[in-house]
Amino acid sequence: MKSRLVNETSGQRTFVVVLDPGEEAFGALTSFAIDQGVGSASLTAIGAFERAIVGWFDPNAKTYRKIPIDEQCEVLSAIGDVALGDDGNPSLHIHTVLGLSDGTTRGGHLPEAIVQPTLEMTLVEAPGHLRRSRRPELGVPLIDLDE
Repeated sequence: MKSRLVNETSGQRTFVVVLDPGEEAFGALTSFAIDQGVGSASLTAIGAFERAIVGWFDPNAKTYRKIPIDEQCEVLSAIGDVALGDDGNPSLHIHTVLGLSDGTTRGGHLPEAIVQPTLEMTLVEAPGHLRRSRRPELGVPLIDLDE
C-alpha cells in the first residue's frame, strides 16, 4: 500500500491510497485509518479484485448473507465512511458494485476482497469524530449522531 496526503485545510485531510496486488482491501484500508487516526471520513474507490465477498443484509437474521465472487471483477463503484467504533478505533462501512466479465454486476456491503491489480481510494476526513454504535435490535453498528 502507498498513500499520500494530498490536501490539509482547516482540520480536514484528503488522502489518496493505492493498494497493491494481493492485498486484502478491507483490512488494509482499516489499518490505514487506524494508523492515521481517522475518526470521521468519507471514501470512494475504483480498481479491481481477483475475488471478493459482498454482503446482503438480512434484517430478519440480523446479519449479512455472504455472496462470494470467485472471479476477476472491476470495482465500478465503492463508497463508504469511517466512524469510531465502540472500541474507539476507526470502523469502515463500504458498499460496492462489482462488474463481472459478462457485463453483469454484483454488489453490497464489502467485508473482504483481494486486490488485482490495484485499488485507488480517495479518503476525505471531516473535522470532529463520528461514533458507530452497535444497535442490538438491528444487529449492526450504525452511525449514532446523538453521541
